[in-house]
Amino acid sequence: MRAVVVDAVRAQPQVREVPAPTAPPGGVVVRVKATGLCRSDWHAWVGHDDIAFPHVPGHELAGVVTEVGEGVRRWAVGDRVTVPFVCGCGRCEWCLAGDAQVCPAQEQPGFTHWGSFAEQVALHAADTNLVGVPEQVDFATAASLGCRFATAYRALVGRARVSRGEWVTVVGAGGVGLSTVMIARALDARVVAVDRNPEALAAAADLGAEHTLLADGTDVAAAVAELTEGGSHVSVDAVGSEQTCADAVLSLRRRGRHVQVGLLPPVDGHPRVPMARVIAWELDLLGSHGMAAADYPGMMRLIQQGRLQPQRLVERTIGLEEAAALLPGFDAATVAGITVVDPTR
Repeated sequence: MRAVVVDAVRAQPQVREVPAPTAPPGGVVVRVKATGLCRSDWHAWVGHDDIAFPHVPGHELAGVVTEVGEGVRRWAVGDRVTVPFVCGCGRCEWCLAGDAQVCPAQEQPGFTHWGSFAEQVALHAADTNLVGVPEQVDFATAASLGCRFATAYRALVGRARVSRGEWVTVVGAGGVGLSTVMIARALDARVVAVDRNPEALAAAADLGAEHTLLADGTDVAAAVAELTEGGSHVSVDAVGSEQTCADAVLSLRRRGRHVQVGLLPPVDGHPRVPMARVIAWELDLLGSHGMAAADYPGMMRLIQQGRLQPQRLVERTIGLEEAAALLPGFDAATVAGITVVDPTR
């Protein structure tokens, strides 16, 4: 099969023929119909994750089951499926409680094993991790759920427990940030979006952000405090840098809740967070790491009700060759919205 292959940290990705996967026990093989190009893929390419090379990236996908492994009960060849980017083992106490996203034996396509920048991908513990895709939902939209929308939904609903009418500051208006804007609005929260890219902020406004702030030297915390009369109830850092994390935390009102979604690369061993404010104002700092398949029904209901429209974020569709060319520079990409890879192109 054809796949995007990376031979070493920071090596130029190449499209070439590799052996097709086989279904592991309890797992399946999926023919990839759509897969997203995400900043997390860039983190793996640059060496922020422990990846074994050569490697095939890609972790947010949708497609059709082509092979079923021994022991799979719920899925059959021909089923339309998507999957969270964190796949639980299906056996531990966390998986059995519906919290597969923190499974200590988790698998992650595109990180712990070869991913979805390929014509086919193997997935583990199918009965725990697969999510059925209705016929009326196209594959590109379904692929967007597995990382961007699932991450945003878990951050706002499962972690911050955002309430109607609360202010939410979203720092970063890329795929995850714009998904967060859309979900916050679907939950009747009020949104301030922050980004350094005017086009991304325009997209955030179009998707329902009540206020937008250009991060061009602006005192983000002071501006948010003025717009929201004291600061937001919830903040989300959807980028992952010391500056964006600090801006998000400092934009909160007293007793606010911050959710860290963007991956924070270490700086001198540890990222620095404004803990003095956290202590003095009794802020809650919450990590959020994707979402288990068990939590998809609530998000799916919003989609079925028409209150959440993920397809609005799919900005462009490209082939494997263009994905290979774009990956090394994706941390600096100015595209607002989601780039989808179609391996058949």
